[in-house]
Amino acid sequence: MQQPFMAYENDTDGFTTGNLKITNGFDTIRVEGTLEITKDRAGLEAALKLKRAVDAAIDALKRDRNLPESIRD
Repeated sequence: MQQPFMAYENDTDGFTTGNLKITNGFDTIRVEGTLEITKDRAGLEAALKLKRAVDAAIDALKRDRNLPESIRD
C-alpha cells in the first residue's frame, strides 16, 4: 500500500507520475511537467495519483482556520 500524500506537512515528500512531478512544501505544492491520461488502466492509475495529491491539498487548505488571503506580497 502506498503512503498517502500529506499536503503541506513537510518539504521533502514528492512523487512522479508520467512526466509530472509533484513536490510538497510547507506553504506551496509545486506541480511541474506533463501527464498524459490515456484511456486504459495506466491512465486511470495516473489520474488517481494526481487526484489524491489535489484532494490532499484541498483538504489541508479547508482545514486551515487561519488561511491567509495570499502568501505573496
